[in-house]
Amino acid sequence: MQDFTLDDLRRVMRAAVGVDDSVDLESDISGIEFTDLGYDSLALLEIVGKIEKEYGTAVPEDAVQELTTPGKLAEYVHRQLSGAVAS
Repeated sequence: MQDFTLDDLRRVMRAAVGVDDSVDLESDISGIEFTDLGYDSLALLEIVGKIEKEYGTAVPEDAVQELTTPGKLAEYVHRQLSGAVAS
């Protein structure tokens, strides 16, 4: 079973689209909306695309619309990788 944590997501966010200087990704960002962190829908799709490529798991577009915070996205990918979510 492969794990996916908020730290993994932070790394992917930095690699995929960078980080705005005003955002502290090391703080507790789990419940903050991506838009409030400076990531628009295009940036989120870039992040999801990198996750899919690196981890070999799909995040359907309809799911992406519901995964509005880093915590929700990290949990979804973690469950996907552990087999708890149907692909």
